[in-house]
Amino acid sequence: MTGINRRQFSLLLAGALVSPALLAKTGTTKPLFASAATDDQGKHHLLLISEQGDVILDQPLPTRAHHVEWHPHKPWLAAVARRPGTYIEVMDYQTGQRVHRVNAPQGRHFYGHAIFSRDGRYLIACENRVSDGTGRITLRDSQQGFKQVADFPSYGIGPHELAQMPDGDTLVVANGGILTHPDQGREKLNLDTMRPSLAYIDLHTGELLEQVEPAAELHQLSIRHLDVNSAGTVAIALQYQGPRHHDMPLVAVHRRGNALKLLRAPEPINQAMKLYCGSARFDRSGRYFAISSPRGDLVTFWDSQVDRFVSHAKTRDGCGLAATPNAGEFLISSGLGRLYRYEIGTQTKKRIALHLSQPVAWDNHMSTL
Repeated sequence: MTGINRRQFSLLLAGALVSPALLAKTGTTKPLFASAATDDQGKHHLLLISEQGDVILDQPLPTRAHHVEWHPHKPWLAAVARRPGTYIEVMDYQTGQRVHRVNAPQGRHFYGHAIFSRDGRYLIACENRVSDGTGRITLRDSQQGFKQVADFPSYGIGPHELAQMPDGDTLVVANGGILTHPDQGREKLNLDTMRPSLAYIDLHTGELLEQVEPAAELHQLSIRHLDVNSAGTVAIALQYQGPRHHDMPLVAVHRRGNALKLLRAPEPINQAMKLYCGSARFDRSGRYFAISSPRGDLVTFWDSQVDRFVSHAKTRDGCGLAATPNAGEFLISSGLGRLYRYEIGTQTKKRIALHLSQPVAWDNHMSTL
């Protein structure tokens, strides 16, 4: 595959949108993961894969998606358009029917991530207000046809991933700090002055409760992806926007009331991460977290009890991460279409068979129930 970009090479299925046999068995056929993909004809998909590696759902999407989110108690998946996209597609994976397509208001676009509130009522998304480049957080009520019912600042530029804290009342938002404009595609317009931050926001009022930033000399360390465990520890994947020859820490953790804590892998591994991390996920226990570095073809694993590097797994173009039901175990999806299971205790990585009619390349993120 030399010379072929992960977003360009052959992905996926030209077949039916939903497998009737699998839909008939959804009570007994458990989903394994969901992800977005784009086929070799430039068509985009939301895919749900069963534990047996079969396709449960293949939903066409209007443009490329970035993140897929599960509803906490309904059989719904929400696929969020890749920045600067303007839709969120909500699907019922048991019926194969669209629940709703959320369209960004005029003068807005999404940043690729959204979540459902813990009670499942609200769809919460990161947005850009194009007129002034400020980040916004919006809430849409699923009980009112996804009508927008709240709109407040992200307290930064370029809000990317967000999560709900264990208290249920607080959002944590990764403000990447990078200014973009849809008229200029994905071009980064403010690298000399960017100010990434981690913002804690009251879910009910939109009030800023706490905000932390990297040190001034590290202002080009973009805070992009995050995950939160039940103790309130935030694991963060960083992307450095400065000179390519710099050597930077690319992982961080944060606990409220403290400074941002930057972590380094052993030097050869830290350098191999190529200044770019693509996803962050805790395991089911909340002790361990994984950070993917697709440009470096590896995934690193960390212990949040001691804030220390544990191990790494070479995975060509590996980016998507998800927890399995087993403590200390992760799923890793590859831009080359592969899926792996990694177990921290034994430091073993095993490929999982996928029963697809064609090779598939997964997008940046995947999700599990």
